[in-house]
Amino acid sequence: MKKIAIIALAMTLVACGGSKKDMPAASNDFPVVKVTTTSADLSTSYPATIKGMQDIEIHPKVSGHIVRVLVDEGATVRAGQTLFQIDATQYKAQVAQCEAQIRVIKSNIATQELTLKNKEMLLDKQIISQYDYDLVVNQLKTLRAQLDQAQAALQAARDQLHFCNVTSPSAGVVGSIPYRVGSLVGPSTPQPLTTVSNISQMYVYFSMTEKQLLGITSEGTVSQAIQAMPAVELVMADGNVYSQKGAVTAISGVIDQATGAVQMRATFDNAGHVLRSGGTGSIKMPVRAENVILIPQKATYDIQNKKFVYVVGADNVVKSREVEVLVQNDGNNYVVTSGLKAGERIVVEGVTQLKNGTKINPITPQQANANRAKAKKALEDGKMPGEN
Repeated sequence: MKKIAIIALAMTLVACGGSKKDMPAASNDFPVVKVTTTSADLSTSYPATIKGMQDIEIHPKVSGHIVRVLVDEGATVRAGQTLFQIDATQYKAQVAQCEAQIRVIKSNIATQELTLKNKEMLLDKQIISQYDYDLVVNQLKTLRAQLDQAQAALQAARDQLHFCNVTSPSAGVVGSIPYRVGSLVGPSTPQPLTTVSNISQMYVYFSMTEKQLLGITSEGTVSQAIQAMPAVELVMADGNVYSQKGAVTAISGVIDQATGAVQMRATFDNAGHVLRSGGTGSIKMPVRAENVILIPQKATYDIQNKKFVYVVGADNVVKSREVEVLVQNDGNNYVVTSGLKAGERIVVEGVTQLKNGTKINPITPQQANANRAKAKKALEDGKMPGEN
């Protein structure tokens, strides 16, 4: 039935001599507003990476086979807790050897001290020369030096034995564990045994351009700018906003020559360990703008990375004009920094249909909404546009 109705409608139009001049003319109505100054709460998002306050790579200080793995990935550990045990057999042997060496040297020293006493008596009776006596004294000094050397070697051997127990230098959360029981590891092993991340607080790193940084630091020092910065929000990878707000705590003193960007750091509390080191997200930084001109983003169009609006003159003829806007925006509006004055009128919809010198019929946005609603209802009722 629908197909028959459409054919009948087409035949009726032809029979009535339907031509272009009989069709309703395209509307010349465009919504226009007068710009005024106002205040605006805006925000800018910056891509960010999340890291723990400390991401400590755990490397073994001695070589050997892992005999025990005492933690699992994702486990929370305390400072000093043993994470891995490396086969200590050879290191125990080295300690025993050093201890035996010390005992030998101490015995030799005791013998040499007895010899020295005998030489003293002989020297007093002038039975031996001073040279023979000094020779024994020097031999005793040599043995005592050897004892010091052996004790140092014993301490080193004990340290090596102690290092067979690989411990965590700080409290945190254990990362991935690439090596398991039986793996041969050592100081030169390229991958760490694991990484322990202190995530009680998280550092979130993001970058802003040099121009943006100058905008917030031009009237004071960097430390003053940090103190004046508002609390920031972290939008996590799933799009949810992290429950705790953070604070900007550091600004890099070096501008990246390749990107022209400055790295900044915000700090967030992470008592619930929701945030994990290595994660990503974005930082939302709020900006309060006072006495500014706010225009809808749909009122602008871009040419070669520049933004333009159509200004409506007293004769209702539109002229294109370039405007500059803040990078910060709320997703719907722009803050105009130059190009417009309060009291001027601009077209806020349908700017892609206009060109310089076009004369329009200005209407209010409310009238435009009413016209759209009326056209929608007419289509739903099956009427042609312009029909009563």
